[in-house]
Amino acid sequence: MMNYHVLTLFPEMIQNGCNTSILGRAMEKKLVSIEAIDIRSYSQNKHRKVDDYPYGGGAGMVMQAQPVYDACMDLQNKLGKKPRIIYMTPQGRVFNQAIAEELAKEEDLVFLCGHYEGIDERVLEMVVTDYISAGDYVLTGGELPAMMMIDCITRLVPGVLNNEISADIESFHDNLLEYPQYTRPELFMGQRVPEVLLSGHHAKIEQWRREQSIQRTLKWRPDLLKQANLTNKEQEYLEQLKTLKN
Repeated sequence: MMNYHVLTLFPEMIQNGCNTSILGRAMEKKLVSIEAIDIRSYSQNKHRKVDDYPYGGGAGMVMQAQPVYDACMDLQNKLGKKPRIIYMTPQGRVFNQAIAEELAKEEDLVFLCGHYEGIDERVLEMVVTDYISAGDYVLTGGELPAMMMIDCITRLVPGVLNNEISADIESFHDNLLEYPQYTRPELFMGQRVPEVLLSGHHAKIEQWRREQSIQRTLKWRPDLLKQANLTNKEQEYLEQLKTLKN
């Protein structure tokens, strides 16, 4: 079972965003649990204040070290171990499928969501084990990136997807984008489903899908091809595509 613990100023955002679709069903099946921990409840201020002005001046407010530290230590004591604590920040390594596969091996994952101008650096140095980014842009807080990561990682937890091979054949498997998908009707606004998919010939279908994945990756994400897991024949096919492209 995978247990997520999200340290946040907005627990209702996590609760409301994670109780539907695949995540909701995974929680109902007790394959994952998602706990939203309100950092404000650890404030020693009577008004539950958790932020203050930054030393040295500047715009905005900074989350104070004490509430964050106490929340992390309380959780660590409850778990009886020091878990991986992920801080969502544009300064971290950019999240990808390989990181998701790495994190999916854990039993407990903690997401620390900052707000305002960030969190006092001293407590980050004390508690954070992983700095991860959702991309090269700035968001209001870490909650949306945390939910995105939880969704991605949860798909890799055994038993979550109805089709057990789904997680292995979707985008980024073998560092390739996913092939195009089709469903009924066979003819839509003059556009037909590719004949090979109607043939029932599984080997030809698999070959077509792999070729489509290679084509799409070359067109949209050629950077992924450097680490793509291709057979010799597929590598030859890729070189032919590159020649035609040039």
